[in-house]
Amino acid sequence: MCLHYRLHKEVEVKEKGMSQPSQESGVRLDKWLWAARFYKTRAIARTMIEGGKVHYNGVRGKPSKIVEEGAEIRLRQGNDERTVTILMVSSQRQGATQAQALYCETPESIAKREKMALARKMNALTMPHPERRPDKKERRTLLRFKQTNLQESD
Repeated sequence: MCLHYRLHKEVEVKEKGMSQPSQESGVRLDKWLWAARFYKTRAIARTMIEGGKVHYNGVRGKPSKIVEEGAEIRLRQGNDERTVTILMVSSQRQGATQAQALYCETPESIAKREKMALARKMNALTMPHPERRPDKKERRTLLRFKQTNLQESD
């Protein structure tokens, strides 16, 4: 799955002096999501977990869940849904490139996100967009038109 990526990142980790995967344990799910830079604050991560947006190994997670290497996390961020595998456990928030060493997104997840992004882009292109905003008179006529259509349908 992510073996070649993991081997490459382990070499990088040794060079940069980050802690090895097995050295750090007992990290909460909300703290790991914050350290991996999925959410800007731990409070937001906790809110998303409690709201059911994060699933740990296929089960709705709890913020206090202790994460383990190899676990699969499915999380929703807006319209996107990601499925990632935990490669390393860390409780410290670091730079974005170093944070990417903590996880590996599954190929199916990447393909699904790209497909959804393309569908959103195509939908935006087919929707009619006016050249400018309607002025006061045009807004009133549009409002009148909508109200008459609603009254006729009732």
